[in-house]
Amino acid sequence: MSALRVSASVAAALAAGRPVVALESSVLAQGLPVPANRDAAQRMIAAVEEGGAVAAITAVVRGQSFASPALGLEPSELERFLRRDGVRKVASRDIAVACAQNADGATTVAASICIASAAGVAVFATGGIGGVHRDAPFDESGDLAELARTPMIVVCAGAKSILDLPATLERLETLGVTVVGYRTDELPGFFTRSSGLRLGARADSVREIVATWVASRALGRRQAILVVQPPPEHVALPQGLVDDAVRGALAQARAEGIRGAAVTPFLLGAVLTATEGRSLPANLGLLEENARLAGEIAVSLMECS
Repeated sequence: MSALRVSASVAAALAAGRPVVALESSVLAQGLPVPANRDAAQRMIAAVEEGGAVAAITAVVRGQSFASPALGLEPSELERFLRRDGVRKVASRDIAVACAQNADGATTVAASICIASAAGVAVFATGGIGGVHRDAPFDESGDLAELARTPMIVVCAGAKSILDLPATLERLETLGVTVVGYRTDELPGFFTRSSGLRLGARADSVREIVATWVASRALGRRQAILVVQPPPEHVALPQGLVDDAVRGALAQARAEGIRGAAVTPFLLGAVLTATEGRSLPANLGLLEENARLAGEIAVSLMECS
C-alpha cells in the first residue's frame, strides 16, 4: 500500500553496486526560497555526481490512492516539490500519516535517513541537522533521536545556527552519536566556520571517515556517524553577524507567536533579511560542499566493501 519506492535510476545504481548518496527534500520545499531551491538541487546533485556517486532525493510522493516514501524523484515530481504545490513537511514520525493521506511530503533529516536506511543506502548529505532550540530547551528536533537509532554517515555543517549549539552537542554525546570534524577540531556553526565548541574526534581524509564507519558497524552500533565540515571560507559569515541576526530573529518569532514546525523556516528567513541576503550564498555553498564530500565518502565506502 505504501511500500518504499526507489526510482529507476537509483534502483539501477544499487543493483550495479554503484555508490548512492541520499539528499533531503525539506530544504528544497521549505528551507530555501524560490528560485534558490532549484539552484540548490542542481548544485547538490552535480556535486554528488562529480565524484562518481548517484544522488537520490528522498520524499513522500503521492500516488493514485496512497503516497509512498521514495528514494529518488522523477523530474516531474522534483518540479512539483520545487514549486511547493501543497507539499507538507514530513519528519520520520509523519511518514506513515502522509502515506495514508496520499500527500506529498518533503522529508527532514530524520525522515530522509529513515527512508535511505530502509533502502540500504549508508550515506546522506544535508545542510544542518536539527537540535535543541534556544528559547525552549525542552523542544528538541526529532533528528537527534533518529540519528541515535539509524546507522548512517550523515554529512553536514553542524546544527543550524538558530539552535542552541552547546546543548545540541551535549545531546548528541548523550545519545551516543559519534561526531567527527572533517579537517576541523570544532563544531562548525552552520553559517560560520567556528563555534568555539571543541570536538572529540577529527578526520583529515575520507578514508578515516570510512574506517570509523566500518569499525562502528563491526561493533554492531546502531547510531549514525555525524561528519561535520565548515562552510566554504569564501561564503562563510562572521560569527558576530550571525549571533546578532539569530537573536533578532528569535525576538521577532516570540513577538509574532511563531511556534512548532513553522519556527525553523521563519528564523532562517529572518536571518536572511538580517544579514542582507548573505546567509543565502552561505547556505547554498555549504549544501554543495557537503554533497561533494558525501559523494567522495560513498565512493570510498563502496571501494572498500
